[in-house]
Amino acid sequence: MIISRRDLVKVGLAAGTALSIPSVLRAQTASSGARPVHMVVTGDLRVFDPISTTSTGTQIHGFAIYDTLFAPDSKFMPQPQMVGKWSVSDDKKTHTFELRDGLGWHDGTPVTAADCVASIRRWAEVAPGGRLIMARASDISKKDDKTFTIALNEPLGPLINLLTDVAAPNLFIMREKDADRPASEPVTTKIGSGPFKFNEALARPGASYTYDPNENYVPRKEPFDGLAGGKIVKVDRVIWDVIADPQTAVAALQAGEIDFHIAPPVDLYPLIESDPNLQLEVLDKMGRDLILRMNFLQPPFDNIKARQAMLHLIDQEALMRAAYGNPKYISPVTSIFGQDTPLSNDENTAWYKKGGDSEKARQLFEEAGYAGEKVVFLQPTDWAEVSNASQFLAATLRKIGVNAELAPMNWAELTTRRANKGLVENGGWNVFITDDSEYSLANPLTNSLLAANGDKAWYGWPKNDEYEELRAKLADVATLDERKALAGKMQGIWWDFVGDLRLGRITGPAARRKSLTGLIAMPEIVPMWNMQKA
Repeated sequence: MIISRRDLVKVGLAAGTALSIPSVLRAQTASSGARPVHMVVTGDLRVFDPISTTSTGTQIHGFAIYDTLFAPDSKFMPQPQMVGKWSVSDDKKTHTFELRDGLGWHDGTPVTAADCVASIRRWAEVAPGGRLIMARASDISKKDDKTFTIALNEPLGPLINLLTDVAAPNLFIMREKDADRPASEPVTTKIGSGPFKFNEALARPGASYTYDPNENYVPRKEPFDGLAGGKIVKVDRVIWDVIADPQTAVAALQAGEIDFHIAPPVDLYPLIESDPNLQLEVLDKMGRDLILRMNFLQPPFDNIKARQAMLHLIDQEALMRAAYGNPKYISPVTSIFGQDTPLSNDENTAWYKKGGDSEKARQLFEEAGYAGEKVVFLQPTDWAEVSNASQFLAATLRKIGVNAELAPMNWAELTTRRANKGLVENGGWNVFITDDSEYSLANPLTNSLLAANGDKAWYGWPKNDEYEELRAKLADVATLDERKALAGKMQGIWWDFVGDLRLGRITGPAARRKSLTGLIAMPEIVPMWNMQKA
């Protein structure tokens, strides 16, 4: 009798999972007299600077220890967070911001306007919305210890929205001495002014990271609403456990060793639903799109024909079934702005064909002059669904004669390697799969993946000047109809030069123990405040 690994997992789940749960996790739980919340987020936490990466995990870390000038409420409207009051001049060119009382760093020093100025400048080096602000700014400067100004050469209507948007990288306010460096140079300290402190003494790289309440944090008086309002910490401690194997993580959830799993495997949804102590909950109701990024700097995808070949090759339905299995949560995507957002449109989508068009793809690869060169496909083995999708797409490429080679690694390693612009022989890459929320994709001024400005673009570095000219115009249109018209033109160009590919949408739930309540349902991140454990 052959027992599969999945059968073995099920036996473990039925019989109790103490043996399958990492000993570090059990030891930490046993040694703490408090009742901490244990959570599992996709991948390890290798990068702690939320400005230097768009990794969801690092952004969640950022929201725990740092604070923001503004925050979106549940209707995605900007609300003040660190800002107490602000004003704009009659000519709409000078914006003045005054910090609220009670803001202090974890090291005991006060937050100042100089910290905000340095943080905005550093964030603006990498964030599309920040770059737009800097392109129009004549000065960003401190007025006094609590007040700073942004002076513009011309009005910028969406300025507050740009400062608020949670599309990574988020505008987290750091100490001036931390932010006073290039965005390409990661901040290694973990001192913020947010509702949680990072516990360095309990950090176990590759195993767990611990966040303690910031006893000196002064929350806003308004009740929480989305990411806005008072950030009230209601737990003794939050422990981020690194459990690479998703089945083991679900076993830990059933055993009560963890309380929350941000993305449990789809094929274990029925098991979770059958457990009276567990609950599936969709926190990001807009969903997330799987996205294939291609390296514009290296062959074969430096050739537009090769990129167009990929566009025709993709069988979204089959790929998403291979990745997620359960058809209840998946759907195709043909718009670069997401399938169900205010900017979604059908411009230039004739390429979409159910089942894909492998012969058209083969023909386009031939026209690109492809001659069997190795195509390196980065495969995150600790992100099961994307690992499955990577294997499926690599096999599909091989069927049409492309020499696709999987490069297995964990997600943290992938987020490091994707920054390599060199040849594959020198540690470079050709393709990898990521995802993004439809909330973020509906905001092309701030979304990093929707930029096509070459070296300044997100990984893959797509470049198209005509597209970028249209994207810049979005900052000056006043109505939704005008934004929709520009979005249609942008998408028409994008699908011609193929900035990247959409592979499908997933509206998958998180899983939690029913004893854990108060999770805030918003796109992009899961904040640690407001949650409480019975």
